Amino acid sequence: MAFFALFIMFIVAFIVFATRQKIDLVRHDYYEEEVRFQQQLDRLTRTRPVHAEVAVAYDAGHQQITLTLPAAHAHRPATGQIHFYRPSDAGLDRDIELAVNFDGIQEVDAQKLRAGLWKVRVFWNVDGQEYFFDQPIVVGAM
Repeated sequence: MAFFALFIMFIVAFIVFATRQKIDLVRHDYYEEEVRFQQQLDRLTRTRPVHAEVAVAYDAGHQQITLTLPAAHAHRPATGQIHFYRPSDAGLDRDIELAVNFDGIQEVDAQKLRAGLWKVRVFWNVDGQEYFFDQPIVVGAM
């Protein structure tokens, strides 16, 4: 009887504990988040045809990261941002303004980036259309 009494008390205590936990499954800004998500999907859809032409490369010898936009966007004014995302430490994340040359190339000094894995996320706008490209790189590797 003592075993069953303890078991029932445990179940009741667990139910009380579980029902008092606050679990929010929906964000307060749900609609705005859905709009941002749809905008990101639209960027990815527009980038798909030119995805193979976008490149992010790390040159360990010069400690430089080279970003190349598609040839179709090279001779048009492009605005945007390059976001360096460090998965292991959010405090190291960096944002750099997109400033490609006439050939659609931008070189970024990587000396200030800590060695390791980085995800380079490029957001750019050409002729009113937004695009997005994401590529991981390893800085400091020879």
